[in-house]
Amino acid sequence: MGTVQLVVSELITNAHKYAPGPYLLDLEIRDGAVQVSVWDSSTTLPSVQSTDPDRVGQHGLEIVMTASHTFCVEQEPVGKRITATVLLADDPGDVAGRQLT
Repeated sequence: MGTVQLVVSELITNAHKYAPGPYLLDLEIRDGAVQVSVWDSSTTLPSVQSTDPDRVGQHGLEIVMTASHTFCVEQEPVGKRITATVLLADDPGDVAGRQLT
């Protein structure tokens, strides 16, 4: 799975799982990156849990933050918007600007 698909999957899964109402996905490509933005109707902001190697599940936000170049959460008049930017690779061996070895 590519980095963009991973970020989209995690953000949409969380919106579907935790938001009481609708959610929207916006994708925008500009300046060599894909901006993934998910709005949902929940006012509860996500939080990163402390590191626990024994924890099963609930690592989605950590994954998104690690895979993304930028990440932000904004409170909206109704709900919230989570936006992550994923850099596009010019070289298939280059993932998010990091050379694979």
